[in-house]
Parts: sequence; C-alpha cells; structure tokens
Amino acid sequence: MDSSRVVYGSSNPDILTSVPGEKFVILTFDDGPSRVLPQILDVLKQENVPAAFFWQTRLLHPERPWKRVLEDGHQIGSHTVKHSNLVNLPFEKQYKDIQNSINKIEQVTGAKVTYFRPPFGQFNADTLRAAEALDVKPVMWRVASMDWELQNNPQQVVCTVRDNLEDGAIILLHELQHTADILPDLIRAIREQGYGFKGLPNESK
Repeated sequence: MDSSRVVYGSSNPDILTSVPGEKFVILTFDDGPSRVLPQILDVLKQENVPAAFFWQTRLLHPERPWKRVLEDGHQIGSHTVKHSNLVNLPFEKQYKDIQNSINKIEQVTGAKVTYFRPPFGQFNADTLRAAEALDVKPVMWRVASMDWELQNNPQQVVCTVRDNLEDGAIILLHELQHTADILPDLIRAIREQGYGFKGLPNESK
C-alpha cells in the first residue's frame, strides 16, 4: 500500500505532514468513497471528530454519501482518478490526472479542492510542480496506521497509531471494514494519550 514505514516525514516545505500547534492529531482516510464510508461517518459524528478524506474519483458517483461528508464538517481531497503511481508518468500526464480528479470532485460536490495526496505516497518534482500549478497542497502523513496490512489483527492498528503519536501529526488510515470497526477504539486510545482532533487547515484557493 502507501508505505511500509510507520512514521513518514518529509523535509520538503511543500509537503504537509503535520500541523504545529497544541496537542492534537488529524485523521485522514484514503481510497474512498467506499461502502464503509457511512459507518466511518457515524463514528466520527458520534465522537465529534473531524477528518479529511482523499478520494479516487473513479469511485465518486453522485449517489455516494459525499454530501454528508461536507455537512458533517469533513474535508475532501484528491487522491487522483484511479490511484496510479504518479512517478511513473511524465509531467503532462500527472497534471492531467490530478486536474481530472479535482474537476470531478468539484463538479459533483460543488466544493473547492484544497488538498491532494499522491497514491502510494510517491511523488517527484513533477508531482509538486503539477500540484502547485493546480493550486492544491500535497498532504502526506507523520503516522501510518498500517491498517492495509492488519486486516487479520485490527487491534494492532490502534497500538501502532497510539505508540507513534506526536503533536500535530497527520494520521494515515483507509476506508476499510476493519478500520471502520476499530475506529471507536482508536479515537478512544488517542484521547487517552491526551490528544484532541482537528481537520486540515482551511486554506483559501
């Protein structure tokens, strides 16, 4: 999936991996909108936790519950059209893929797209140039939950995140059934470590 590392950092100032401030973290969910999105939204609403969703727009159909995502105060970002590894593409194709994804989200939801996450966590100079030209901020993460590898041991997702928390960290999760199932436990474990929750910074385009 995105990375075999638990903690992902980037020294590039154009890449957002954490947000300085008080003791809080940011939950992000990749690869939707999926069938478990309503369950994830139910938990987030019950726990009063904001989140950011990075969607493959091949999965974004008007009947998916995108409206509820926005009504509940969450954010929707681009994860390209169909999760292609951008570093294998020339600049023009990277630009077009990201642009098509942004356009689809904005056409369906009516909401401006501010953030973009490259599939597999892979990017190069062309990716950053395309993102800048399209006026979207690349977002990575500081803590990877490893949920894509832990389907048979979902409680380990909780332990992995809990043991790697840091102030302002962006946490990588996915719209997977077992992740949705353990989400209440994960939120509880984060709060027990003294952390609150925020969304990504609101940046006007």
